[in-house]
Amino acid sequence: MNISRTNYRSYVDHNGGRVLLLFLLFLLAIYEFATAGFNAFAIVCILPVIALFIIAAFRYRMFVFWVLIFVNYLIQMKDISLPIPMSLPNELLEILLLALAIIDAKELKAERAGNIMLYMLIIWCGFIIIEVLNDTCNIGINFAAWYTGARAMAFQIMYCFLVFSLYITNPKVLIQYIFIWGGLAFFACFWVWKQQYFGFTTAENAWINTIGHSTHILNAGTLIRYFSIFSDAANYGIGMAATSVAFIIFAITSRIWKHKLLFFVIGLATFWAMFPSGTRTAIFCFFAGAIVYIFLSKSFKIAVPVTIFFAAFVFILVFTNIGNSYQQIRRMRTAFDRNDASAGARAANQEAMKKYMAEAPWGIGIGLGREDVPANNKFAVMAAVPPDSEYVNIWIRTGIIGITVFLITMVFMFAGACWVVLFKLKSPSLRGIGAGMCCAFVAIQLGGYGNQVLMQFPNCLVFYGGLTLVYGLPFYEKEWIAYEEGLFAKQEERKRLKLEKKKASRV
Repeated sequence: MNISRTNYRSYVDHNGGRVLLLFLLFLLAIYEFATAGFNAFAIVCILPVIALFIIAAFRYRMFVFWVLIFVNYLIQMKDISLPIPMSLPNELLEILLLALAIIDAKELKAERAGNIMLYMLIIWCGFIIIEVLNDTCNIGINFAAWYTGARAMAFQIMYCFLVFSLYITNPKVLIQYIFIWGGLAFFACFWVWKQQYFGFTTAENAWINTIGHSTHILNAGTLIRYFSIFSDAANYGIGMAATSVAFIIFAITSRIWKHKLLFFVIGLATFWAMFPSGTRTAIFCFFAGAIVYIFLSKSFKIAVPVTIFFAAFVFILVFTNIGNSYQQIRRMRTAFDRNDASAGARAANQEAMKKYMAEAPWGIGIGLGREDVPANNKFAVMAAVPPDSEYVNIWIRTGIIGITVFLITMVFMFAGACWVVLFKLKSPSLRGIGAGMCCAFVAIQLGGYGNQVLMQFPNCLVFYGGLTLVYGLPFYEKEWIAYEEGLFAKQEERKRLKLEKKKASRV
């Protein structure tokens, strides 16, 4: 008994403060549950976990980065329900990573962020900040709505750029990132296969039969557009098309056979996976990325077969009936039909929008929705209309001035990355990684012209982050060459040993 009391007193002496803190948090959680409901209760309950995570983050910074990559890719799964805005975990993790990088100033490689992409993002974010003063609708300045829209439209791109510039700074981290990205994309392919042959989860079923019914169950219920772990089918299909372009290029240019095989598997899997989405724009996104690679490859040996392959693929889709038994392929074929009713309706809607937007050169205001603009306001229609694409959304919110600024900054960012690939990189495999990222960026930008997918999860972080990586490649090209030579030497040694073993078995 005495030993027990002694141990108890010792425990209290060393841990009394922690016990008291946990007890107070427990009381606070019960109080929040009773007064504000389950969401507030859940937030209080996870505070200790958040505190432990922040403490661990100071020791294992890269762990936080990898958590961001996983969270960004998986946050849109229908079975994941959070008591906080969906964008908040990404934003908090990015801010935490930037804070950790600043605190650990000795290892901060800020010079790698000083490039044309940063300058273009400063211009774009600066314009978005000025837009807070936009009162085209004559309803006053709505700071909360502006900030919500600005985070999605501009600030998340800046966060992404800074995080990728500061954390992917050597070949090992680069290849780890590509493997993890590929693994997540492959999981998305598996999930859409699972949806096709084993059905939807309860949460997915509830979504597709309510919110997603009109856009995902077509042809009197005979055609289902699958969305995997993404927010919707368009987001999924275009994301897979852009990912496929990147990984096929990685596979073509890699010297390491294990990497080459893995990249080809992911590239082909994601290429297949865009078809179940039924997203017709995805075809054009894939072709756009492939065409850009023909110019970036700087090699007739690569350009000629790639051109022949994709020309043959287009010919099959446009001029033959191969694959018509597969309903999603029949839908993809309608992308080449100039008389398609859906495309005609979209063009007619945009013509109607132009009449309103002629009076709003700065746009109706960032973040304003149906509930923010009175019904008797002449711009109420524009606030309520669902935008056909990311570009249309930016045009409506920021006007002809905003969409012009956006397009100019995107073109300069892309052109700068292409310059790096064409003239600053000497390693063919590293140039292949840079080219793959550039081509994927073109593919997702074209997707943003056709659908509202550019700023969605996981696309924004994946593809703007990918373009960011291109600017960083010249800083560690020497390390990459040494890293690749080491892997190549091991590969050749395994080949030699395998050949010797084969010869010895014949004797």
